Amino acid sequence: MKLAVVLFNLGGPDSLKAVRPFLFNLFRDPAIIQLPTPARYALAALISTARKKSAQANYAIMGGRSPILPQTEAQATMLEAELKSEGHEARVFVAMRYWKPFADETARQVAAFAPDEIVLLPLYPQFSTTTTGSSVKDWARAYKGPGRTRTVCCYPTAPGLADAHAAEIRKVWESAGRPGNVRLLFSAHGLPQQIVDGGDPYEAQINATAAAVAQRLPELADWRVSFQSRVGRLQWLKPSTEDAIRAAASDGKGVLISPIAFVSEHVETLVELDHEYAELAAGLGLAPYLRARTPGVGAPFIADLARAVTDALPREGVAPYGPWRCPAGHGKCLCREVQAA
Repeated sequence: MKLAVVLFNLGGPDSLKAVRPFLFNLFRDPAIIQLPTPARYALAALISTARKKSAQANYAIMGGRSPILPQTEAQATMLEAELKSEGHEARVFVAMRYWKPFADETARQVAAFAPDEIVLLPLYPQFSTTTTGSSVKDWARAYKGPGRTRTVCCYPTAPGLADAHAAEIRKVWESAGRPGNVRLLFSAHGLPQQIVDGGDPYEAQINATAAAVAQRLPELADWRVSFQSRVGRLQWLKPSTEDAIRAAASDGKGVLISPIAFVSEHVETLVELDHEYAELAAGLGLAPYLRARTPGVGAPFIADLARAVTDALPREGVAPYGPWRCPAGHGKCLCREVQAA
C-alpha cells in the first residue's frame, strides 16, 4: 500500500519581492474576506499594497524570508521517517495555502506518486474555516489523481501536541530560573468575532488546547488565553495579547508566552512575539518576558502526527484525531458539515 500524507500550512514569502503577492493571495481568499469576488480582489489589492512596506520590514528581521517552509519540510521529513519505521510505504508532501508550493504543484507530485491511500493532515491543530477549511477546499479543487482520501480535520487535545507545548514551556521557565511571578499566556492567532459567532469552532478548540497544556503544568497555575495579529476594524476575539500583557504588568506579573495555535516559527512568533510584544513589555517595566518555542520537530509532536495518520487509515471521510469532538453550536466544524451533507 502506497501512502501519501499531505501536510497543509499557511506558507510564507520566500523573498522580500514575494511579500506583496503573498499578502494578495491571503486576502483574496473568500474564507478570509467574505465579499463577492470583484470586491474581494479589489480589497486584497488595496490591503497588500498598503501593508507591503511594513510587512517587508518584518520579514527583513528574519533574513528576508519566512522560515515556515523549511521548518514544515523538516517536519515532513521527520514524519515520513516515523511512518517508514512503522512499515508504511509512505511519502509526505507539503501544500501551502498562500505561497509556494501551492496545492496545484503538490497535487501533481502526489498524482505522480500514484498512492493507494491519502491522508490530508493540517498543521493547524485547531480547526477554522479560515485555515484548515480553506486548505481542504483548495486541495479538493486541485487534486484529481488516484487514491482513497481521508482528512484529519483537527487535533486540539492530542496528547503529543499538549506534551510538546508543555515541554517547551517548562524548558524556557526552568532556563529562566523557575520564576514564581509569571503568568502563562497562551497566545493564538485571532479571528473576527463574527466568524466565531457564525459557528467556527476555533475559539473553543484553542481553549481546549490551552487547558490540556495547562493541566500538564501545575507549577504555572496562573494562565490565560489571548489572541494576537488583529487586522482591520472588525471586532476580534478578546482579550488581545497586547491587553493581556498590560494586564499582567498591572498585576505585577511577568509573562511566559506560548504560541498555542502554531507548530512552527514564522513572522507571528519571531517578530510579533519576540520583538513587538517584548518591546511593549519592556516599556511597561514587565519582567520577566519569556517566550516558549513552537513544537517544531519535537519527538512528542512528530509521533502524534504519525498516530494521527495511522488512526485515519481505517476510517472514511473527515474526523478529528484525539479525544476532541466539537460541541453543539459549532456548525462550521468540517466534520459536522460533511455529516450534514
